[in-house]
Amino acid sequence: MLTDQYSWTAPRVDHRLAGRVVVPGSKSQTNRALVLAALGDGPSVLDGVLTSRDSDLMTAGLKRLGADIQPAGPASVRVVPGVAHSGGTIDCGLAGTVMRFLPVVAALVPGTTRFVGDKQASRRPIGPVLDGLRQLGVAVDADQLPFTMTAPERLDGPEVTIDSSTSSQFISALLLAAAHFPHGIDLRHDGTSVPSAPHIAMTCEMLAERGVTVINDEPCHWVVRPGPIHALDHLIEPDLTNAAVFLAAAMVAGGSVTVPAWPASTTQPGAQFIRIAQSMGASATHAEGSMTIEACGWHDLQPIDVDLHEASELTPVVAAVACLAHGPSRIRGVAHIRGHETDRLAALEHELSGLGAVVRQTDDGLEIDGHGANSLHGGVFGCHADHRMAHAGALLGLAVAGIELDDIACTSKTMPQFPQMWADLVKEG
Repeated sequence: MLTDQYSWTAPRVDHRLAGRVVVPGSKSQTNRALVLAALGDGPSVLDGVLTSRDSDLMTAGLKRLGADIQPAGPASVRVVPGVAHSGGTIDCGLAGTVMRFLPVVAALVPGTTRFVGDKQASRRPIGPVLDGLRQLGVAVDADQLPFTMTAPERLDGPEVTIDSSTSSQFISALLLAAAHFPHGIDLRHDGTSVPSAPHIAMTCEMLAERGVTVINDEPCHWVVRPGPIHALDHLIEPDLTNAAVFLAAAMVAGGSVTVPAWPASTTQPGAQFIRIAQSMGASATHAEGSMTIEACGWHDLQPIDVDLHEASELTPVVAAVACLAHGPSRIRGVAHIRGHETDRLAALEHELSGLGAVVRQTDDGLEIDGHGANSLHGGVFGCHADHRMAHAGALLGLAVAGIELDDIACTSKTMPQFPQMWADLVKEG
């Protein structure tokens, strides 16, 4: 069930920040690690696991398919693998990883499973994954949620061709379980460029750590041979995309914000926010395992022209900061986010314009004429059931009084404690 909505007035600050924020685990890594552990050849312990609506839905879905997942301590779970039966009805909520990854897992067991989700979930693209499953011999009765699938006694393959130009998750979904297909997979993408490609690299790296080799000798082509997925105890990195909203707070209010446990190297595309922050006038320091952003505040923000095709989840935060800069900014390469939790380009244009910003959609992004915080005013900021939209509204509220988010509860998707974390960050002293 979707968390009940409630409105929230974003706090405005008149002081420089000096904050340290412990960011919960990566949603992308958590949900991949849960799937791989459920498909492993023995029990494993996952530490740093994100507790959120998306990860709870993934856990519940894997349990319905036969895995045993139990708490093993704070932010830790023990997974005993087992995909032993069809799952009845699995609730995907609004989680892209759940609605795309779990049907492929369910295909490993003969039988019928029904997938349902939130009202908005039917607008999220999922067809390419289902098309791939049909090529493997799975019967599917629709191309969006809700749908019912029936897996055969033995999957076909290995050749599968899909169009993954609207989400890299379609590729990751098929790769994660491919080693359990009787013939493995020979997967090709046929379409325009795949967005958020670092997430495919994340999938391949996590598979390799568990003994599964993904052969990617040519662009848009991945081969996985059948074989075991070895059990592995795994430590989840902090979610660097979620970290971006806290680091951006220093850019808006001035001062510094530090996120500990920042990895020295990572496949998370959220790490690209550091380069963006520096381009807009902030300084970044990675020392003693922590990342610190320091800035003078919105008065000194520089506009930016950036291609976010690989890190499109950053778009709402970057757009909010760009509204407070002085000069024209452009975000490119993110046409595919029209199919995220909401049509993010339309939602950002509407909500930011409603606060006085000058924002225009383009074919693949946004143009923003930044005129500083003094050009904006308070008002209701619609979150559109989208946690990233809520992050954008919270950021603007640091510099503009009277911004009221209509649904702060949507942040439970990846960060249920966000309102308290935000309050702790911005309080004076």
